[in-house]
Amino acid sequence: MVRKEIAGIVQSGDVRDPRIGFVTITHVKMTPDLKLAKVYFSLIGSEADVKESLEGLTNAAGYIRRQLALNLNLRSIPKLTFYYDDTLEYSTHMEKVFRDMHGE
Repeated sequence: MVRKEIAGIVQSGDVRDPRIGFVTITHVKMTPDLKLAKVYFSLIGSEADVKESLEGLTNAAGYIRRQLALNLNLRSIPKLTFYYDDTLEYSTHMEKVFRDMHGE
């Protein structure tokens, strides 16, 4: 539920930080007490694009938390920390390795 809300907030255009590119919120890991949330995002682009988007998301974390407070009925709104999810890059790399192995 939190992942869906954060994705909606980021993709709605309400977060007006130009550093945030076209990011996809892939998943959210919350602590058992629901006070901290690790938010993972993916992005197609260069390493510089990823770094800029991470800075923009980190800068917008307060705004995103306020929007979560308005949209969700939670006792406490978690502190958000953003991380780049490189799963897509890793799976693409492994697929290439397997193709190269079969080609030999």
